[in-house]
Amino acid sequence: MEPLAYRMRPHNIDDVIGQKHLVGDKGIIRRMVDARRLSSMILYGPPGIGKTSIARAIAGSTDVKFRQLNAVTDTKKDMQIVAEEAKMSGQVILLLDEIHRLDKAKQDFLLPHLENGRIILIGATTSNPYHAINPAIRSRTQIFELEPLTPDDIRMAINRALTDKENGFGNKDIKIDDAAVDHFVQASGGDVRSSLNALELAVLSADKPIHITRQDAEDCLQKSSFNFDKDGDFHYDVMSAFQKSIRGSDVDAALHYLARLIEGGDLPTIARRLLVISFEDIGLASPQAASRTLTAIEAAERLGFPEARIPLSQAVIELCLSPKSNSSITAIDSALSDVRKGQSGDIPKHLKDGHYKGAKDLGNAIGYLYPHNYDGGYVQQQYLPDNLKNKTYYQPKNTSKSEQQFKQIYDNILRQKKK
Repeated sequence: MEPLAYRMRPHNIDDVIGQKHLVGDKGIIRRMVDARRLSSMILYGPPGIGKTSIARAIAGSTDVKFRQLNAVTDTKKDMQIVAEEAKMSGQVILLLDEIHRLDKAKQDFLLPHLENGRIILIGATTSNPYHAINPAIRSRTQIFELEPLTPDDIRMAINRALTDKENGFGNKDIKIDDAAVDHFVQASGGDVRSSLNALELAVLSADKPIHITRQDAEDCLQKSSFNFDKDGDFHYDVMSAFQKSIRGSDVDAALHYLARLIEGGDLPTIARRLLVISFEDIGLASPQAASRTLTAIEAAERLGFPEARIPLSQAVIELCLSPKSNSSITAIDSALSDVRKGQSGDIPKHLKDGHYKGAKDLGNAIGYLYPHNYDGGYVQQQYLPDNLKNKTYYQPKNTSKSEQQFKQIYDNILRQKKK
């Protein structure tokens, strides 16, 4: 018998759980189905939120033949069989899993069938199609992003499975505690497949009479479903939220996102991002924070998980509560912008390299002033090219005493330049 999650997939568009922005009353996919004007599409989002279900529901609501292939494991010959069937029946909906892994030979075979409309392609992927899918396929499809399922959506799926007499457990005498249902809902992480698999295991492994407790639910779903794909969108969203939480000085949010990243086990990525943050967001407001962050990273790398979480959390807390300054990154980006626009100019003669023949005499003749020969180690002279000599890139912040000191020195130098 097929698994419960497979049996409970919707047979028409009305049975789809969640994704109301696509299949609700005014959703674009529902409108396509109602008008019987289907077009090829790509559905993307985390696992277990309904990509395959929507494809099957579209087929069930339109009576169009449905076939499912995998872009990696199925061959071009498998696609040829689908194409022949489309010729005979007029149209076939083809669900193609892992479409981001489609090779050129299979893609070239599919393209003409997409053009003439015989194959309605529904590509499913967890990767961002704008980055991962070939432009030739993208240009022939509509792209729809699926939203994570809510706890209410997961609860609805579980209740359906418990009451459905044909495909679920409606014919069984099952007592299930509310606390057990709550665990299936919360620990699934929005993955309806995970929750239904755990429910099925709990029912099939239970003694008679069947009574599922919270402990049974925890035994069958011992660890919360956690979506981590270091090459996927979700991972980059967590990394972005992590850095923005530190930048915003929200310790609790930053620790939450750190915990997610630790669960993913990708220590090199965490280490790199922390080091970037220490220079980009804290920067000159607390110059010592970067060296302490590096020390914490080195300790984490030497310890490995699970102990690595300790120095990492220490670094995160310090970075969150440190004063913030992005003056160094904005300064270099401003300078880079000028260089990339071609605003370079000739280097002043007195700054040119003195190692080639005759250069030292040239430098002396045009008056290079050696700063160490002057009080305070500073002497006023032109360093920028003529066309940029009045340019200022560094804009000091007043968020810390250390950068206020830098600002005072910098302002003094600027005043001397203007004399």
